[in-house]
Amino acid sequence: MKKLLILATGLALAVPAVQAQSTASATGTAAAISAGQRKAAEELLAATDSEKNLSATIDRMLAAQLEQNPGMKAVEPEMRAYLTKYMSWPSMKEDMVQLYAREFTEKELKELTKFYQTPTGRKTITKMPALMAAGMEIGQKRMQEHLPELQQAIAEKLKSQAPAKTE
Repeated sequence: MKKLLILATGLALAVPAVQAQSTASATGTAAAISAGQRKAAEELLAATDSEKNLSATIDRMLAAQLEQNPGMKAVEPEMRAYLTKYMSWPSMKEDMVQLYAREFTEKELKELTKFYQTPTGRKTITKMPALMAAGMEIGQKRMQEHLPELQQAIAEKLKSQAPAKTE
């Protein structure tokens, strides 16, 4: 049961990282944004299919967790209810509008929206989830290939810091 709780917590914490790459300024208090900037941010999020992509990301992450840990199938309804309550578009939209409005000017938001409405922009939106997933797989593979190096470095560091035996 403890394992399920840890996995569920990990899943919940991972979703925002997949959805948006926030910067240090995103952790600050909500700064006032203009009505034009808010509208431009909302239009950009709509143009990039943010609601649909967030929903699909949550579904993929939950499916991956269930595939890796079939024992979690019994708590899938509770996990889905939790994710729907706290990670769905209606619960995240305002934070995402604020995030984008803080990071981009109104002019930049409009330029981004214009780009995402072009054929190349639309292609970018449709290809990005697969590109991100493939990039994560490459990173995971590379980490696994070189994990012994990290383990050795950690072991050597711990060994060198071990208190000397006194007799």
